[in-house]
Amino acid sequence: MVNRKRSVWSQILASVLVNAVYAMENYPIMFVNTLLSPLSILIVITFVSHGMLIGFGIEGALIMTAVMSGVSMQGDLSHLKNDMKLQDMVVTSPTGPLTYVAGMGVSEIVFSLPVLVLLVILASIYIQPTLMQALTILLVIIVMFCFSIALGFLLSTLTTDVMQSWGFSGIVSVLLSTIPPVYYPISYIPMPFQYIAYISPTTYAAQIAQAAMGYVSVSKLNLVVDWIVIVAVCIALLVLGYKKARWREP
Repeated sequence: MVNRKRSVWSQILASVLVNAVYAMENYPIMFVNTLLSPLSILIVITFVSHGMLIGFGIEGALIMTAVMSGVSMQGDLSHLKNDMKLQDMVVTSPTGPLTYVAGMGVSEIVFSLPVLVLLVILASIYIQPTLMQALTILLVIIVMFCFSIALGFLLSTLTTDVMQSWGFSGIVSVLLSTIPPVYYPISYIPMPFQYIAYISPTTYAAQIAQAAMGYVSVSKLNLVVDWIVIVAVCIALLVLGYKKARWREP
């Protein structure tokens, strides 16, 4: 049992070294892209609102970073699977899909850590959340990250080329973190388009975070529904990814 635990942790560490540390050292432009994506929208929202929506923007950037980190794993997995044939070696080893995805997920967190630290500093300056508010936002981020990891893994197993995977990644990122009201309250969207926004689970996640800070007024029943939606979607994708993903090629 001890040797098995050591093996799992060594495999996770290997994923971090290959997918995060190596990329940060050899391809720093990728980190610049990760940094600019959430911050650019935050800056635009802050300027356009004359600073009135900076709290919304910081929370949105945190959620967007979590979602993009998970979704971007799709491209990394596709590259390792189709170009480097690493997944073929992993499949023939004792490493299971859960360990493999867990390691890749941790590597995405490590890669996004500098951005998250910067956003946390901005949050401590401009938002100044209480402990309970910070824990609520953290829990939302964790759920959305697990959701995006499951989605990224599932899509990566269904794509046959890294270019195709990057295309899916860009589309999914926009649909989940740019178009939905993540950086601003949903009340800014005119009816009946608000109903369309609720198709995205990030809308529910943002609403929970915004309500936790007192930025929007949401009933307890609606908050319960918000939590049920994001947790249910996350669990459903995790189960679907585990059951349906083509881990071994036929």
